[in-house]
Amino acid sequence: MHELHDLLRSAAVDAAALAKRRRAEGVTIAASKSSLEDIVTDADREVERLIVDRIRAARPDDGILGEEGTSVAGTSGLTWVIDPIDGTVNYLYDIPAYAVSIALVEGDPDPTTWRAVSAAVVNAATGTVFEAQRGGGAKQDGRAIRVADAVPAGIALVGTGFGYDAERRVRQAAVVQGLIGSVRDIRRIGAAALDLASVANGSLNAYFERGLQPWDMAAGALIVEEAGGVVRGWDGAPASGHFLIAAAPALADELMALLAPLRPTEV
Repeated sequence: MHELHDLLRSAAVDAAALAKRRRAEGVTIAASKSSLEDIVTDADREVERLIVDRIRAARPDDGILGEEGTSVAGTSGLTWVIDPIDGTVNYLYDIPAYAVSIALVEGDPDPTTWRAVSAAVVNAATGTVFEAQRGGGAKQDGRAIRVADAVPAGIALVGTGFGYDAERRVRQAAVVQGLIGSVRDIRRIGAAALDLASVANGSLNAYFERGLQPWDMAAGALIVEEAGGVVRGWDGAPASGHFLIAAAPALADELMALLAPLRPTEV
């Protein structure tokens, strides 16, 4: 497993370097996906190809699930879950919060059933590397990290995100409006993998969102768990696109109670 983690980490670091080079050269929008706001750049596709080629050369029997369309059904029981550039809108606007996210999971590529065993999230703009192995703790640039100690919700800095659909964003904003008076403040970074990494290193006390894709959460969730936090879904379910919250355990419980009357899973 250490060799697999080394492969995963090196692929993420090299992919992040490529993404940064392409950002410096100028970004070209290749297409829109679910909406005009949901874009994919030529760099997204090139970075995913780099990662996939690296993995296929070393691990031809493994599965691959990539945001930009790579879907390989493996035979080994392991799947690589890839987000080549998480935070593509930040990338487009040159906001330095976009990341390469890679996780290696056991089982089907379904966040409600898989077991993540290795993960890396690399902020491509800064080069900061967050990583974790199952049972081995979480690190940031080689140093062990821990989630912040649980605090009352009233003094918690909470991250969240919004979907691409305009109507959904309006409903999600209403949830934020209902919560913001009960917490210290709310941050919207624009890259789920970095939101989760920020919980892992204590920069955020908590993070919640509805509508995440498997590649948005796979790596960051393991990093939070290995940093001593919990990553949960709604009402005891596993984290998924339906809902995800990450925090120290006691704070997660308190925030869930505050969110319940706001009905965040209905947005």
